[in-house]
Amino acid sequence: MRLGIPEFFLLVILAVVCVVPFAIVMFATLIRRRAKEFGYASTGDYLRAAPRSDAEKRDAADLVLKGLVFCMLGLIFSPFVLVGLIPLFYGGRKLLYTSMGLGLVDDPDQPGA
Repeated sequence: MRLGIPEFFLLVILAVVCVVPFAIVMFATLIRRRAKEFGYASTGDYLRAAPRSDAEKRDAADLVLKGLVFCMLGLIFSPFVLVGLIPLFYGGRKLLYTSMGLGLVDDPDQPGA
């Protein structure tokens, strides 16, 4: 059976409509689970915080790579770019904080902390 152009576009649209919401839900579930695993009160606190341990640094690098993969898929199916920008931004921000040395001293007795 050969697919014509209209059938191909319908198949692509159906795949994107089904896969993009699934990817968003899976990303939200992953982030929520990671926030609880690392002991944060909320998902937002986890996404805003600088990495405190090596495991959080690895998780930030993992977020960046997942975001890059989704953005690369966005070259084929454009809605994936929107899915990929979220982990790319938050993971990149966490890695930038780590490379700048921010959040490494959490001692309240330190001056300026």
